[in-house]
Amino acid sequence: VDEDLNYIVPDNANKAYDMKDIVLKVLDNEQFMEVQQAYAPNIVIGFGTLNGRTVGVVANQPKHLAGVLDSNSSVKAARFIRFCDAFNIPLITFEDVPGFMPGTMQEFNGIIRHGAKMLYAYAEATVPKLTVITRKAYGGAFCVMNSKQLRGDFTFAWPSAEVAVMGPEGASEIIFSKEIQAADDPQAKLSEKIEEYREKFANPYVAAGRGIIDEVIEPKFTRYKLIKALELLKTKRDDNPPKKHGNIPL
Repeated sequence: VDEDLNYIVPDNANKAYDMKDIVLKVLDNEQFMEVQQAYAPNIVIGFGTLNGRTVGVVANQPKHLAGVLDSNSSVKAARFIRFCDAFNIPLITFEDVPGFMPGTMQEFNGIIRHGAKMLYAYAEATVPKLTVITRKAYGGAFCVMNSKQLRGDFTFAWPSAEVAVMGPEGASEIIFSKEIQAADDPQAKLSEKIEEYREKFANPYVAAGRGIIDEVIEPKFTRYKLIKALELLKTKRDDNPPKKHGNIPL
């Protein structure tokens, strides 16, 4: 149990923090061997041990581009996930992702195709797959980051997690636009609707009630929960459909 984990994620959802601070607190002896550190720094990949067992870590990095997924980070993560699966190394995903990088440049570079590589890699991996949602888990990027729909084994969320189609601010402006425009004080009405959206849709307890995540946990118990989950999965045997191999979107 590490009390420091309770204070790493800022109260302000738009404020950056270093995801590696969380990774180090969770892994054994605060040791983490990051690989490809200089390439696509908006996603962090590397190796560590958890209760003596080697694990691969995939983590969004809010310090760089707010942790969004783009073409380069998707390919970087996909290759690492495939590597871990090939050598039977369990995967731990730390998630704080606001979405995929928008823009025509990303579209021209094939963001859909490259993002699909990461989705495919997670879906086909048969090793133990654990996820910790620390803050944002929005839209398609949430689905790609080892969601339950991709055969993720356990998904834990911190109380600060926001699991939704999009952020409360943007969603409220769209969903409640007529009410906001008709209000005497549009800004106050917007703030009210943002809180309403956050309470009804974007909080982790709603997601847990719908089976999207398994449990909302206090941050300080993250290491304990992951160790217990990994123990349960040490005899995991998961088979893919009988065929020569899948057809990854190259």
